Amino acid sequence: MNSLLSDINPLDVNLIDAPLLAALYGATGLALLLVLLGPTGVRRAVLTVIGAVVGAAAGWVLAWLVSDVWDPWGVSLSIATRLWTAALGASVAIVLLNLRDQARWRRVLAICALPLCLLSAAAGINANVGQFPTLRVALGLASFPQLDQALAAARSDTPAAATAGAASSAGDGIVGTVTIPATVSGFAARPALVYLPPAAMGTNPPALPVVEMLSGQPGSPSDVFTAGGLASILDRYAQAHSGLAPIVVVPDQLGAPDNNPMCVDSKLGNAASYLTVDVPTWIRAHLHVVAQPLGWTIAGFSQGGTCSIQLGAAHPQLYGTILDISGELVPSNGSEAHTVAAGFDGSAASYAAAAPSAILAAHAPYADLAAIFVVGDGDLRFLPGVHAIADAAHRAGVDSRLFESSGTAHDWHTVDYAWTTALPLIAARTGLLAPHAVAMTR
Repeated sequence: MNSLLSDINPLDVNLIDAPLLAALYGATGLALLLVLLGPTGVRRAVLTVIGAVVGAAAGWVLAWLVSDVWDPWGVSLSIATRLWTAALGASVAIVLLNLRDQARWRRVLAICALPLCLLSAAAGINANVGQFPTLRVALGLASFPQLDQALAAARSDTPAAATAGAASSAGDGIVGTVTIPATVSGFAARPALVYLPPAAMGTNPPALPVVEMLSGQPGSPSDVFTAGGLASILDRYAQAHSGLAPIVVVPDQLGAPDNNPMCVDSKLGNAASYLTVDVPTWIRAHLHVVAQPLGWTIAGFSQGGTCSIQLGAAHPQLYGTILDISGELVPSNGSEAHTVAAGFDGSAASYAAAAPSAILAAHAPYADLAAIFVVGDGDLRFLPGVHAIADAAHRAGVDSRLFESSGTAHDWHTVDYAWTTALPLIAARTGLLAPHAVAMTR
Protein backbone atom coordinates (compact mmCIF):
# COMPACT_ATOMS: atom_id res chain seq x y z
CA MET A 1 0.00 0.00 0.00
CA ASN A 2 2.78 2.43 0.91
CA SER A 3 4.49 1.65 -2.39
CA LEU A 4 1.26 2.31 -4.27
CA LEU A 5 0.75 5.67 -2.56
CA SER A 6 4.36 6.68 -3.22
CA ASP A 7 3.79 6.07 -6.93
CA ILE A 8 0.95 8.60 -7.07
CA ASN A 9 2.09 12.03 -8.20
CA PRO A 10 0.22 14.69 -6.17
CA LEU A 11 -0.15 16.70 -9.38
CA ASP A 12 -2.21 13.88 -10.89
CA VAL A 13 -4.66 13.36 -8.02
CA ASN A 14 -8.21 13.60 -9.32
CA LEU A 15 -9.85 16.87 -8.25
CA ILE A 16 -13.33 15.92 -9.40
CA ASP A 17 -14.01 12.44 -8.00
CA ALA A 18 -15.55 11.81 -4.59
CA PRO A 19 -12.60 10.81 -2.30
CA LEU A 20 -10.74 14.12 -2.34
CA LEU A 21 -13.92 16.20 -2.38
CA ALA A 22 -15.44 14.26 0.53
CA ALA A 23 -12.31 14.81 2.62
CA LEU A 24 -12.23 18.53 1.82
CA TYR A 25 -15.93 19.05 2.47
CA GLY A 26 -15.68 17.07 5.71
CA ALA A 27 -12.75 19.13 7.00
CA THR A 28 -14.52 22.37 6.11
CA GLY A 29 -17.77 21.28 7.76
CA LEU A 30 -15.93 20.21 10.90
CA ALA A 31 -14.07 23.54 11.10
CA LEU A 32 -17.34 25.48 10.74
CA LEU A 33 -19.02 23.29 13.35
CA LEU A 34 -16.23 23.92 15.87
CA VAL A 35 -16.52 27.64 15.20
CA LEU A 36 -20.25 27.52 15.86
CA LEU A 37 -19.87 25.42 19.03
CA GLY A 38 -17.86 28.10 20.78
CA PRO A 39 -19.29 30.09 23.71
CA THR A 40 -22.19 32.13 22.44
CA GLY A 41 -25.32 33.91 23.52
CA VAL A 42 -28.72 34.59 22.03
CA ARG A 43 -27.54 37.84 20.46
CA ARG A 44 -24.55 36.20 18.75
CA ALA A 45 -26.69 33.27 17.57
CA VAL A 46 -29.26 35.62 16.03
CA LEU A 47 -26.53 37.68 14.36
CA THR A 48 -24.92 34.51 13.00
CA VAL A 49 -28.18 33.35 11.45
CA ILE A 50 -28.87 36.77 9.95
CA GLY A 51 -25.28 37.05 8.74
CA ALA A 52 -25.42 33.62 7.08
CA VAL A 53 -28.61 34.57 5.24
CA VAL A 54 -27.18 37.92 4.14
CA GLY A 55 -23.91 36.29 3.11
CA ALA A 56 -25.72 33.64 1.06
CA ALA A 57 -27.83 36.34 -0.62
CA ALA A 58 -24.71 38.37 -1.39
CA GLY A 59 -23.06 35.30 -2.93
CA TRP A 60 -26.13 34.60 -5.05
CA VAL A 61 -26.29 38.23 -6.22
CA LEU A 62 -22.57 38.17 -7.08
CA ALA A 63 -23.08 35.04 -9.18
CA TRP A 64 -26.05 36.69 -10.88
CA LEU A 65 -24.04 39.82 -11.65
CA VAL A 66 -21.15 37.82 -13.10
CA SER A 67 -23.38 35.48 -15.07
CA ASP A 68 -26.29 37.60 -16.24
CA VAL A 69 -25.15 41.22 -16.07
CA TRP A 70 -21.40 41.43 -16.73
CA ASP A 71 -21.40 38.14 -18.69
CA PRO A 72 -17.64 37.94 -19.39
CA TRP A 73 -17.78 34.46 -20.94
CA GLY A 74 -21.11 34.49 -22.72
CA VAL A 75 -22.22 31.50 -20.63
CA SER A 76 -24.82 31.42 -17.88
CA LEU A 77 -23.58 29.94 -14.60
CA SER A 78 -25.30 26.74 -13.56
CA ILE A 79 -27.56 26.51 -10.52
CA ALA A 80 -24.91 24.39 -8.77
CA THR A 81 -22.25 27.07 -9.29
CA ARG A 82 -24.60 29.75 -7.98
CA LEU A 83 -25.38 27.63 -4.92
CA TRP A 84 -21.67 27.14 -4.22
CA THR A 85 -21.14 30.91 -4.43
CA ALA A 86 -24.02 31.46 -2.02
CA ALA A 87 -22.64 28.81 0.35
CA LEU A 88 -19.26 30.55 0.29
CA GLY A 89 -20.89 33.86 1.20
CA ALA A 90 -22.78 32.25 4.08
CA SER A 91 -19.74 30.43 5.47
CA VAL A 92 -17.52 33.52 5.32
CA ALA A 93 -20.17 35.50 7.21
CA ILE A 94 -20.41 32.77 9.86
CA VAL A 95 -16.65 32.79 10.42
CA LEU A 96 -16.30 36.58 10.57
CA LEU A 97 -19.19 36.94 13.00
CA ASN A 98 -17.61 34.44 15.38
CA LEU A 99 -14.08 35.85 15.60
CA ARG A 100 -14.62 38.25 18.51
CA ASP A 101 -14.65 37.31 22.19
CA GLN A 102 -13.39 33.79 21.53
CA ALA A 103 -10.48 31.86 22.96
CA ARG A 104 -7.29 32.30 20.95
CA TRP A 105 -7.37 28.73 19.60
CA ARG A 106 -10.93 29.25 18.39
CA ARG A 107 -9.93 32.46 16.61
CA VAL A 108 -7.08 30.61 14.94
CA LEU A 109 -9.49 27.84 13.96
CA ALA A 110 -11.93 30.36 12.51
CA ILE A 111 -9.17 32.03 10.49
CA CYS A 112 -8.06 28.61 9.19
CA ALA A 113 -11.67 27.84 8.24
CA LEU A 114 -11.72 30.72 5.74
CA PRO A 115 -9.31 29.17 3.18
CA LEU A 116 -11.05 25.82 3.69
CA CYS A 117 -14.38 27.44 2.77
CA LEU A 118 -12.81 29.04 -0.29
CA LEU A 119 -11.18 25.77 -1.37
CA SER A 120 -14.42 23.84 -0.90
CA ALA A 121 -16.39 26.31 -2.99
CA ALA A 122 -13.73 26.35 -5.70
CA ALA A 123 -13.54 22.55 -5.72
CA GLY A 124 -17.33 22.25 -5.87
CA ILE A 125 -17.57 24.67 -8.79
CA ASN A 126 -14.72 22.92 -10.58
CA ALA A 127 -16.37 19.53 -10.06
CA ASN A 128 -19.57 20.97 -11.50
CA VAL A 129 -17.83 22.42 -14.58
CA GLY A 130 -15.13 19.77 -15.01
CA GLN A 131 -12.52 22.27 -16.20
CA PHE A 132 -9.56 21.11 -14.09
CA PRO A 133 -9.58 17.33 -13.52
CA THR A 134 -6.14 17.37 -11.85
CA LEU A 135 -3.83 19.85 -10.14
CA ARG A 136 -1.43 19.49 -13.06
CA VAL A 137 -4.09 20.81 -15.42
CA ALA A 138 -5.12 23.56 -13.01
CA LEU A 139 -1.52 24.79 -12.78
CA GLY A 140 -1.10 24.71 -16.56
CA LEU A 141 1.58 22.03 -16.37
CA ALA A 142 -0.10 19.49 -18.66
CA SER A 143 1.82 19.08 -21.89
CA PHE A 144 1.94 16.76 -24.89
CA PRO A 145 4.97 15.56 -26.86
CA GLN A 146 5.47 16.09 -30.55
CA LEU A 147 3.35 13.59 -32.46
CA ASP A 148 6.28 11.98 -34.25
CA GLN A 149 8.10 11.49 -30.94
CA ALA A 150 5.01 9.99 -29.30
CA LEU A 151 4.50 7.67 -32.26
CA ALA A 152 8.14 6.55 -32.25
CA ALA A 153 7.95 5.83 -28.52
CA ALA A 154 4.71 3.87 -28.93
CA ARG A 155 6.16 1.80 -31.74
CA SER A 156 9.27 1.02 -29.76
CA ASP A 157 7.06 -0.26 -26.92
CA THR A 158 5.15 -2.60 -29.26
CA PRO A 159 7.62 -3.63 -31.97
CA ALA A 160 5.69 -6.72 -33.02
CA ALA A 161 2.45 -4.86 -33.58
CA ALA A 162 4.21 -2.02 -35.39
CA THR A 163 6.04 -4.40 -37.72
CA ALA A 164 2.87 -6.26 -38.56
CA GLY A 165 0.86 -3.08 -39.02
CA ALA A 166 -1.61 -4.37 -36.45
CA ALA A 167 -3.00 -2.86 -33.27
CA SER A 168 -3.39 -4.44 -29.90
CA SER A 169 -6.98 -4.39 -28.75
CA ALA A 170 -5.72 -3.72 -25.20
CA GLY A 171 -3.45 -0.81 -26.17
CA ASP A 172 -4.04 2.92 -25.87
CA GLY A 173 -3.79 5.55 -28.54
CA ILE A 174 -1.45 8.52 -28.39
CA VAL A 175 -1.87 12.28 -28.35
CA GLY A 176 0.80 14.51 -29.85
CA THR A 177 1.42 18.09 -30.91
CA VAL A 178 1.76 19.14 -34.54
CA THR A 179 2.15 22.40 -36.41
CA ILE A 180 -0.37 22.84 -39.21
CA PRO A 181 0.88 25.62 -41.50
CA ALA A 182 -1.58 28.31 -42.60
CA THR A 183 -0.33 28.20 -46.18
CA VAL A 184 -3.49 29.52 -47.82
CA SER A 185 -5.24 31.35 -45.00
CA GLY A 186 -2.33 33.04 -43.24
CA PHE A 187 -4.18 32.43 -39.97
CA ALA A 188 -2.00 32.78 -36.85
CA ALA A 189 -2.90 29.42 -35.31
CA ARG A 190 -1.33 27.82 -32.28
CA PRO A 191 -0.07 24.20 -32.50
CA ALA A 192 -2.71 21.53 -32.98
CA LEU A 193 -3.12 18.18 -31.23
CA VAL A 194 -3.71 14.81 -32.89
CA TYR A 195 -5.09 11.59 -31.40
CA LEU A 196 -4.05 8.38 -33.14
CA PRO A 197 -5.87 5.19 -32.12
CA PRO A 198 -3.90 1.93 -31.82
CA ALA A 199 -4.94 0.92 -35.35
CA ALA A 200 -3.20 4.01 -36.76
CA MET A 201 0.11 3.40 -35.03
CA GLY A 202 1.43 0.56 -37.17
CA THR A 203 3.77 1.01 -40.10
CA ASN A 204 1.00 0.06 -42.54
CA PRO A 205 -2.20 1.37 -40.93
CA PRO A 206 -5.66 1.21 -42.51
CA ALA A 207 -7.35 4.34 -43.80
CA LEU A 208 -9.42 5.60 -40.89
CA PRO A 209 -12.20 8.17 -40.50
CA VAL A 210 -11.08 11.54 -39.20
CA VAL A 211 -12.72 14.05 -36.88
CA GLU A 212 -11.76 17.72 -36.86
CA MET A 213 -12.60 18.72 -33.28
CA LEU A 214 -12.72 22.32 -32.00
CA SER A 215 -12.55 23.48 -28.39
CA GLY A 216 -14.49 26.39 -26.90
CA GLN A 217 -13.56 30.02 -26.31
CA PRO A 218 -11.73 31.06 -24.21
CA GLY A 219 -9.56 28.00 -24.54
CA SER A 220 -7.00 26.02 -26.48
CA PRO A 221 -6.80 22.70 -28.34
CA SER A 222 -5.42 20.96 -25.25
CA ASP A 223 -8.72 21.55 -23.38
CA VAL A 224 -10.32 18.79 -25.43
CA PHE A 225 -7.96 16.26 -23.86
CA THR A 226 -7.26 17.76 -20.42
CA ALA A 227 -10.74 18.93 -19.42
CA GLY A 228 -12.70 16.87 -21.95
CA GLY A 229 -10.87 13.58 -21.41
CA LEU A 230 -11.37 12.75 -25.07
CA ALA A 231 -8.37 10.41 -25.33
CA SER A 232 -9.80 8.16 -22.61
CA ILE A 233 -13.18 8.00 -24.35
CA LEU A 234 -11.52 7.10 -27.65
CA ASP A 235 -9.22 4.58 -25.98
CA ARG A 236 -12.15 2.78 -24.36
CA TYR A 237 -13.88 2.58 -27.71
CA ALA A 238 -10.73 1.35 -29.47
CA GLN A 239 -10.12 -1.31 -26.82
CA ALA A 240 -13.59 -2.69 -27.46
CA HIS A 241 -13.17 -2.64 -31.25
CA SER A 242 -9.77 -4.20 -31.99
CA GLY A 243 -7.89 -0.90 -31.79
CA LEU A 244 -10.21 0.90 -34.20
CA ALA A 245 -11.35 4.47 -33.54
CA PRO A 246 -11.40 7.68 -35.56
CA ILE A 247 -8.30 9.80 -35.86
CA VAL A 248 -9.03 13.13 -34.14
CA VAL A 249 -7.30 16.35 -35.14
CA VAL A 250 -7.81 19.37 -32.85
CA PRO A 251 -6.65 22.53 -34.65
CA ASP A 252 -6.67 26.01 -33.15
CA GLN A 253 -9.55 28.12 -34.46
CA LEU A 254 -8.89 31.07 -32.11
CA GLY A 255 -5.25 32.16 -32.40
CA ALA A 256 -5.13 33.02 -28.68
CA PRO A 257 -7.24 31.96 -25.69
CA ASP A 258 -9.39 35.10 -25.66
CA ASN A 259 -9.62 35.68 -29.43
CA ASN A 260 -12.80 34.82 -31.29
CA PRO A 261 -12.63 35.09 -35.10
CA MET A 262 -16.00 33.27 -35.20
CA CYS A 263 -14.86 30.77 -37.87
CA VAL A 264 -15.29 33.24 -40.72
CA ASP A 265 -12.71 34.98 -42.91
CA SER A 266 -12.41 38.56 -41.70
CA LYS A 267 -10.01 41.15 -40.38
CA LEU A 268 -9.90 39.07 -37.18
CA GLY A 269 -8.22 36.28 -39.16
CA ASN A 270 -9.09 33.83 -41.91
CA ALA A 271 -10.21 31.10 -39.54
CA ALA A 272 -12.70 29.54 -41.98
CA SER A 273 -10.08 29.06 -44.69
CA TYR A 274 -7.61 27.69 -42.18
CA LEU A 275 -10.05 25.05 -40.94
CA THR A 276 -11.50 24.05 -44.31
CA VAL A 277 -8.42 24.37 -46.56
CA ASP A 278 -5.14 24.33 -44.64
CA VAL A 279 -6.10 21.79 -41.99
CA PRO A 280 -7.68 19.23 -44.39
CA THR A 281 -4.71 19.61 -46.74
CA TRP A 282 -2.31 18.83 -43.90
CA ILE A 283 -4.45 15.88 -42.73
CA ARG A 284 -4.45 14.29 -46.18
CA ALA A 285 -0.70 14.79 -46.54
CA HIS A 286 0.32 13.43 -43.13
CA LEU A 287 -2.34 10.98 -41.93
CA HIS A 288 -3.81 7.84 -43.48
CA VAL A 289 -7.48 8.81 -43.54
CA VAL A 290 -10.56 8.02 -45.59
CA ALA A 291 -10.68 10.26 -48.64
CA GLN A 292 -14.47 10.51 -49.11
CA PRO A 293 -16.53 13.13 -47.23
CA LEU A 294 -18.48 10.31 -45.58
CA GLY A 295 -15.36 9.52 -43.54
CA TRP A 296 -14.92 13.12 -42.32
CA THR A 297 -16.59 14.67 -39.28
CA ILE A 298 -16.33 18.19 -37.93
CA ALA A 299 -17.12 18.59 -34.24
CA GLY A 300 -16.86 21.24 -31.56
CA PHE A 301 -17.94 22.45 -28.12
CA SER A 302 -19.50 25.86 -27.38
CA GLN A 303 -17.89 28.35 -29.79
CA GLY A 304 -16.33 25.32 -31.45
CA GLY A 305 -19.80 23.81 -31.75
CA THR A 306 -20.97 26.93 -33.56
CA CYS A 307 -18.00 26.56 -35.91
CA SER A 308 -18.82 22.89 -36.52
CA ILE A 309 -22.35 23.58 -37.77
CA GLN A 310 -21.26 26.70 -39.69
CA LEU A 311 -18.45 24.95 -41.55
CA GLY A 312 -20.07 21.53 -41.80
CA ALA A 313 -23.26 22.95 -43.27
CA ALA A 314 -21.31 25.19 -45.67
CA HIS A 315 -18.97 22.42 -46.87
CA PRO A 316 -20.90 19.17 -47.34
CA GLN A 317 -18.39 18.26 -50.05
CA LEU A 318 -15.75 18.06 -47.28
CA TYR A 319 -17.60 16.83 -44.17
CA GLY A 320 -20.20 14.07 -44.05
CA THR A 321 -21.05 14.39 -40.35
CA ILE A 322 -21.35 17.26 -37.85
CA LEU A 323 -21.18 17.01 -34.05
CA ASP A 324 -22.40 20.27 -32.51
CA ILE A 325 -22.00 20.26 -28.71
CA SER A 326 -23.69 23.24 -27.06
CA GLY A 327 -23.13 25.55 -30.00
CA GLU A 328 -24.49 29.08 -30.28
CA LEU A 329 -27.53 30.11 -32.27
CA VAL A 330 -25.38 32.69 -34.11
CA PRO A 331 -21.65 33.46 -34.09
CA SER A 332 -20.95 36.00 -31.38
CA ASN A 333 -18.09 38.25 -30.33
CA GLY A 334 -19.58 40.40 -27.59
CA SER A 335 -22.69 42.40 -28.42
CA GLU A 336 -24.39 42.03 -31.79
CA ALA A 337 -23.19 45.48 -32.82
CA HIS A 338 -19.59 44.60 -31.94
CA THR A 339 -19.90 41.22 -33.66
CA VAL A 340 -21.10 42.83 -36.90
CA ALA A 341 -18.43 45.53 -36.79
CA ALA A 342 -15.49 43.28 -35.84
CA GLY A 343 -16.24 40.16 -37.83
CA PHE A 344 -18.32 41.31 -40.77
CA ASP A 345 -17.01 44.79 -41.63
CA GLY A 346 -20.25 46.32 -40.40
CA SER A 347 -22.41 44.33 -42.82
CA ALA A 348 -25.59 43.12 -41.13
CA ALA A 349 -26.37 41.06 -44.25
CA SER A 350 -23.06 39.17 -44.02
CA TYR A 351 -23.65 38.57 -40.33
CA ALA A 352 -27.13 37.19 -40.99
CA ALA A 353 -25.80 34.94 -43.75
CA ALA A 354 -23.21 33.46 -41.35
CA ALA A 355 -25.87 32.17 -38.94
CA PRO A 356 -26.01 28.35 -39.01
CA SER A 357 -29.73 28.37 -39.80
CA ALA A 358 -29.11 30.66 -42.80
CA ILE A 359 -26.27 28.48 -44.06
CA LEU A 360 -28.45 25.38 -43.75
CA ALA A 361 -31.30 27.02 -45.65
CA ALA A 362 -28.96 28.29 -48.38
CA HIS A 363 -27.56 24.80 -49.05
CA ALA A 364 -30.80 22.84 -48.71
CA PRO A 365 -31.69 20.21 -49.61
CA TYR A 366 -28.64 18.18 -48.56
CA ALA A 367 -27.96 14.91 -50.32
CA ASP A 368 -25.95 13.08 -47.64
CA LEU A 369 -25.14 15.10 -44.54
CA ALA A 370 -25.72 13.98 -40.95
CA ALA A 371 -25.66 16.08 -37.78
CA ILE A 372 -25.63 15.18 -34.10
CA PHE A 373 -26.63 17.90 -31.66
CA VAL A 374 -25.93 17.60 -27.92
CA VAL A 375 -26.72 20.06 -25.13
CA GLY A 376 -27.01 19.85 -21.35
CA ASP A 377 -30.56 20.01 -20.05
CA GLY A 378 -29.36 22.55 -17.46
CA ASP A 379 -27.79 24.80 -20.09
CA LEU A 380 -30.67 27.26 -20.09
CA ARG A 381 -28.97 29.86 -22.28
CA PHE A 382 -27.85 27.50 -25.07
CA LEU A 383 -30.61 24.87 -24.90
CA PRO A 384 -33.22 26.76 -27.00
CA GLY A 385 -30.65 27.66 -29.65
CA VAL A 386 -29.43 24.09 -30.08
CA HIS A 387 -33.04 22.94 -30.47
CA ALA A 388 -33.68 25.67 -33.04
CA ILE A 389 -30.62 24.76 -35.14
CA ALA A 390 -31.43 21.06 -34.93
CA ASP A 391 -34.90 21.87 -36.28
CA ALA A 392 -33.36 24.00 -39.05
CA ALA A 393 -31.05 21.12 -39.98
CA HIS A 394 -33.96 18.72 -40.13
CA ARG A 395 -35.91 21.10 -42.40
CA ALA A 396 -32.87 21.37 -44.67
CA GLY A 397 -32.81 17.62 -45.21
CA VAL A 398 -29.91 16.86 -42.83
CA ASP A 399 -30.10 13.41 -41.22
CA SER A 400 -30.04 14.71 -37.66
CA ARG A 401 -30.36 13.62 -34.05
CA LEU A 402 -30.65 15.69 -30.88
CA PHE A 403 -29.55 14.54 -27.42
CA GLU A 404 -29.91 16.28 -24.05
CA SER A 405 -27.37 15.43 -21.36
CA SER A 406 -29.22 14.92 -18.09
CA GLY A 407 -28.01 16.92 -15.11
CA THR A 408 -25.28 18.85 -16.94
CA ALA A 409 -25.04 22.42 -18.20
CA HIS A 410 -22.51 24.30 -20.36
CA ASP A 411 -19.61 22.23 -19.09
CA TRP A 412 -17.18 19.45 -19.86
CA HIS A 413 -19.50 16.81 -18.42
CA THR A 414 -21.76 17.55 -21.37
CA VAL A 415 -18.79 17.05 -23.71
CA ASP A 416 -18.08 13.68 -22.08
CA TYR A 417 -21.71 12.64 -22.56
CA ALA A 418 -21.72 13.95 -26.13
CA TRP A 419 -18.66 12.02 -27.25
CA THR A 420 -19.67 8.85 -25.42
CA THR A 421 -23.10 9.01 -27.06
CA ALA A 422 -22.03 10.17 -30.51
CA LEU A 423 -18.93 8.04 -31.03
CA PRO A 424 -20.80 4.83 -31.97
CA LEU A 425 -22.98 6.85 -34.35
CA ILE A 426 -19.95 8.49 -35.94
CA ALA A 427 -18.23 5.10 -36.25
CA ALA A 428 -21.25 3.62 -38.00
CA ARG A 429 -21.81 6.68 -40.15
CA THR A 430 -18.19 6.90 -41.29
CA GLY A 431 -17.93 3.19 -42.04
CA LEU A 432 -15.37 2.49 -39.32
CA LEU A 433 -16.96 -0.85 -38.43
CA ALA A 434 -19.07 -1.53 -41.48
CA PRO A 435 -18.58 -1.23 -45.24
CA HIS A 436 -21.62 1.01 -45.66
CA ALA A 437 -22.90 4.05 -43.82
CA VAL A 438 -25.74 3.67 -41.37
CA ALA A 439 -28.47 6.30 -41.52
CA MET A 440 -29.33 8.17 -38.34
CA THR A 441 -33.07 8.64 -38.06
CA ARG A 442 -34.33 11.59 -36.11
